[in-house]
Amino acid sequence: MTTKLNIDKLDLNIIQEMLDNAETPYAELGKKLFVSGGTIHVRIKKLEELGIIKGKKLKVNLPRLGYDITAFVGIFLEKSSLYDEVAKELEKIPEIIRLNYTTGNYSMYIEVVCKDINQLRLVLHDGLQKIKGIERTETLISLQESFNRSVKVSDPEA
Repeated sequence: MTTKLNIDKLDLNIIQEMLDNAETPYAELGKKLFVSGGTIHVRIKKLEELGIIKGKKLKVNLPRLGYDITAFVGIFLEKSSLYDEVAKELEKIPEIIRLNYTTGNYSMYIEVVCKDINQLRLVLHDGLQKIKGIERTETLISLQESFNRSVKVSDPEA
C-alpha cells in the first residue's frame, strides 16, 4: 500500500528549482516563489524527512578530470534469486556508478565510468567476471553523452 504524500505545488516548485540549481540560497528561492526563506527551509526539511529529497549532489564534468570511458553493461545472472548477493559485490567496485534491476534481456544493468579502456578491461575481467552468480555480460561503450537531466516534476493535481 502506498502512502499519500502530503506535498503541494510549493513543494514541487521547490524541488524543481533545487533540481535546476541546488546551490540557490533559501532566501533567493523564497523570493522567487513568493515565500520566506524560513518557509523554504522548513519545506526542504519536511521533504528530506519524507525521503523525497536525499541530499544534494555535485555535478562533475568527469571527462575534464580524465574519466574518458562510460560504459553500460547488461548482466545475465545464473538465477534471478542471486540478485541481492551480486548487487552487494557490484557495490564494492567503485567504477560502477549506477545499478538497476531490470526486465528484458538482462537481469541487471550497470553504468561504469573509467579513466581509460584498460581500467574498463580490469573492471570487466578482474571485477565482474569473478563475481559468483554472473553468467555473462554484454558491454556497450558510450561515444558521447548528449544530455543528462532530471525529470521535470509536475503538480499532483494536474
